[in-house]
Amino acid sequence: MIKLPESKLDPALIALDLDDTLLNKECTITPRTVAALRQAAAQGIYIVLCSGRAESGILPFVRMLDLAGTEQGRYLIAVNGTTIFDLHARQNIFTAKVPGETLVRAFEMAQAYGFPAQVYDSTTTYANEDNEFSRLDAELCHLNLKIVPDFKNYLMSGHTKMLVPGEPEKIKQLEAELKSELAGKAVVFVSKPFFLEIIPVNAGKGEAILRLADIIKIPHDKTMAFGDSMNDETMLRLSGYSVAMCNGLEYIQDISKYVTRRSNNEDGIGDFLEQFVL
Repeated sequence: MIKLPESKLDPALIALDLDDTLLNKECTITPRTVAALRQAAAQGIYIVLCSGRAESGILPFVRMLDLAGTEQGRYLIAVNGTTIFDLHARQNIFTAKVPGETLVRAFEMAQAYGFPAQVYDSTTTYANEDNEFSRLDAELCHLNLKIVPDFKNYLMSGHTKMLVPGEPEKIKQLEAELKSELAGKAVVFVSKPFFLEIIPVNAGKGEAILRLADIIKIPHDKTMAFGDSMNDETMLRLSGYSVAMCNGLEYIQDISKYVTRRSNNEDGIGDFLEQFVL
């Protein structure tokens, strides 16, 4: 599926998911796409990396773009929208957390399936046990890993996100149960087939983009978002210009106004920006 604009678009803010969107299979941003984003920033467009990763896991890609010293590159959105970080002030300007009681109940239900769980701060993954997924996640996201023996008690302070890894078929079953059990208390979704995520209500990527747009006084209809998966749903639904990657989920392509003609491994974002924004 390809859905392209009929004329040039005029975003004032471009938000970009990382994995399978901005990043290619080598987990890097290629020179063509870097150049397109720098040109957009030079034209006054805010460039905002918007990821499920914690801040420390996003910073290597901030450095690749080399825009953090500019006004247009000063913000990032982390942990699926639960944190907005100002790189100039070096502080969060927005944070939302899932209440502790809700996380404990989610953890109990995950444990019934035999699944571990983990939560995050800006530098560290905190897991209830050492497992393949927690180590892989910490390594890929450039985070420290700490095992917390009394995990339930640790959860009670509330956290921005809980991730439950496991076998895709059972993860889908748990997702359905958690959505019913935690309705109105948390948002539950599968970001990748083996990752189930639990975040605060009204604190997804889309809501974060609109919050940031209000802070920097950009009209909501001048926001643009690129994404590929379920944790990108809210930003694609709420942004003025929603762009799904052609390698993304069919559902994500269906709900987006536009779909790139090239994948994340073919400079899909760079190609789209060159043709329809710059």
